[in-house]
Amino acid sequence: MFERMSHGWRLAQESWRVLKLDKSLLIFPLISSIACLVVLISFAVPLWNTQFGQALLEEGAAEDPLAYVVLFLFYFVNYFVIIFFNAGLISCAILRFKGMEPTVGQGLQLAWSRLPQILGWALVSATVGLVLKLIESRSERVGQIVAGLLGMAWSATTYFVVPVIVVEKGGPITAVQRSLAILRRTWGEALTANFGIGMIVFLASLLGIVPLVLGAMALAAGLWPLAVLGFVAGVAWFLIVSLISSAMNAIIVGALYLYAAEGKVPQHFDGQLLADAFAPS
Repeated sequence: MFERMSHGWRLAQESWRVLKLDKSLLIFPLISSIACLVVLISFAVPLWNTQFGQALLEEGAAEDPLAYVVLFLFYFVNYFVIIFFNAGLISCAILRFKGMEPTVGQGLQLAWSRLPQILGWALVSATVGLVLKLIESRSERVGQIVAGLLGMAWSATTYFVVPVIVVEKGGPITAVQRSLAILRRTWGEALTANFGIGMIVFLASLLGIVPLVLGAMALAAGLWPLAVLGFVAGVAWFLIVSLISSAMNAIIVGALYLYAAEGKVPQHFDGQLLADAFAPS
């Protein structure tokens, strides 16, 4: 277990080095975040103070079945945005792994060329998201636990779906089957890599607490300009850390997929590290 955690930590470090070489990869999660915010506003504002507005809240969806239709549409559009830009990011990462110099435009173009597959996967993801929401709403405590466990299992099973869509042009069913097959070959390293990223994100996030605390102290002292500066700096830092972690995760997914599916060591990655990741323990 500790050996796998060590592999995950080293994989996270490798992905960080790749990101430093191609900082433009951060543009994809940035645009995705902005687009998701626009989607949320476009749904929330018109539905505010309506019976359907509850469908967008975590406390529970409205009892009206039409509210679930609204929720499904929100999930579909939101998942489409996330998957589309993630596909663009992974496309660029894989091209870089093969020694090319991809641009953001190339990544977007490749994602657009997989539009039918992305739409299909967004539809499946929205359906699963709605089902989990229904399970959660049936029983607040038990439903949350069951939905959480099923959600984690689904996330693990579909870990490699996006690179399968990008490289193999696989449809939803084929992509899930291939993702599960590749995940079995990684013997858990794909998931412990997330632990490595999580540790880096946690440690980096601690730095963001400092300006927030200073801002709170300035607010208590009546120093409003310093308080605003502290809060803005803290929030901005957390946003930056979130963008970096999203990009690093996509890089790791692309690297593990390339090694598992094509047997090629991604450029800028340690071949022995990847070999160890796929070795049974």
